[in-house]
Amino acid sequence: FAKGLKGLGFEIISSGGTAKFLRKAGIKVTEVAKLTKYPPMLDGRVKTLHPIIYGAILADQNNPKHLKELKKYRIKPFQLVVCNLYPFEQVIGRSKFTHAEAIENIDIGGPCMVRAAAKNHQSVAVVVDPSDYPLILEELKTAGAISLSTREKLALKAFKHTRYYDTVILRYLAGCYEEGAEEFPKEKEVLLEKIQTLRYGENPHQKAAFYREVQIGGRKFGSQVANAKQLHGKELSYNNIVDMDAAWSLVNYFAEPTVGIIKHTNPCGVAKSDNVLAAYKKAFDCDPVSAFGGIVAANRRIDEEMVREMSKTFLEVVIAPSYTPKALETLKEKKNLRVMEMGEPAGKPFSGLDYKRVSGGLLAQEPDLAQLAVNEVRIVTEKQPTLAEMEDLFFAWGVAKYVKSNAIVIAKNGVAIGVGAGQMNRIEAAELAVRRSRTKVKGAVLASDAFFPFPDVVEFAAKEGITAIIQPGGSIKDQDSIIKANENKIAMLFTGRRHFTH
Repeated sequence: FAKGLKGLGFEIISSGGTAKFLRKAGIKVTEVAKLTKYPPMLDGRVKTLHPIIYGAILADQNNPKHLKELKKYRIKPFQLVVCNLYPFEQVIGRSKFTHAEAIENIDIGGPCMVRAAAKNHQSVAVVVDPSDYPLILEELKTAGAISLSTREKLALKAFKHTRYYDTVILRYLAGCYEEGAEEFPKEKEVLLEKIQTLRYGENPHQKAAFYREVQIGGRKFGSQVANAKQLHGKELSYNNIVDMDAAWSLVNYFAEPTVGIIKHTNPCGVAKSDNVLAAYKKAFDCDPVSAFGGIVAANRRIDEEMVREMSKTFLEVVIAPSYTPKALETLKEKKNLRVMEMGEPAGKPFSGLDYKRVSGGLLAQEPDLAQLAVNEVRIVTEKQPTLAEMEDLFFAWGVAKYVKSNAIVIAKNGVAIGVGAGQMNRIEAAELAVRRSRTKVKGAVLASDAFFPFPDVVEFAAKEGITAIIQPGGSIKDQDSIIKANENKIAMLFTGRRHFTH
């Protein structure tokens, strides 16, 4: 870029390090110190902070008074300011760095010059992105000057750049100096970088893009779909990404080999087993009709045997920690199937804040990472659950956590045999869960994501042969449900915690 500018007759002024670099490339350059008559001082902290430099940047070159002052102080105005800021973000992103290193990499002169040039874009062009170098050279070659419209766009980009740079510094220092500070401050920035522009949003008439939340200072939020690597298949859609996140979060909850099949963010099949092949078969059998066009997630490496089984139906996306070479080769035979690799084992759930957009605002909450422990549950009925029922109750509870409210999950032998999702009342969710079951629910267990306001679900479960129930408890009519469970010899557990998902 410097060679191109030199070839167009520009004089190049630079601070020491850059000047040395350019000279090595055979480019004639004048050091800042020659203009200011001051050498770099304070270990290089002060180089460009001088009226001669800022006068040359900030002078309105259409203002006769400004031009007169420049002449008085023998200042030549700049036409172009090119600046790459100190690599603060790269430094704090390293696995090892000291706080002193971070502080020394907070650029002062660079952002000052960038903001000054951006403010004065009527007279000066500012470049902070190397991808703009060819555009600048082309305009200078063809038109002899950088157009006002280009200078305006460059100024906007420059202010965005310094805003981002300062926000990264703020987030880092807040983490250092505000230990234990409130998680929801009066003002909050959410830093996002675009991963890709999507073909469309939820529907073809909606434009959309996919963004990743920027993580500051090497902090890791856990396993996240935004970092998934696409190994094969056509471009991801908006709905694919939403469903992928739901599927990965679901299987990530369980320690045993687990497979989930998601349709429209709800699980239509979930099962755990000794291996993912067995788990997939059981999950698929939950609801083969809904599984068509679904998203399959596994919390273990997928092998060729599971791939052969999956190939029997049409799927949109497969997501897993990894794949065997043969499995990946076979998956790639399906031209449009999107194959996503998380690149790490499951078990590290995403721990960043959960955001939800509403008109005119943004809701923020801690993610629901609660895992249910045995010592947290309370058996409230005369009948005690068996060990097998306890295992199924905990499994059903985990699945219900990822089903849209109102949610009822019926499980048996580590398989979610019936799922009732997103209903306006809980009894209809229970009826739907039974209706969607392809097997008899007699001897199965039932999980509810929230308490029972009436004993109707318990009564219905008893008629269907459900033997155990897990629910949060906390209703003023809990005793009615307990009485109904005792009458029908159903074991019931209270968790003291609900899992609404909206």
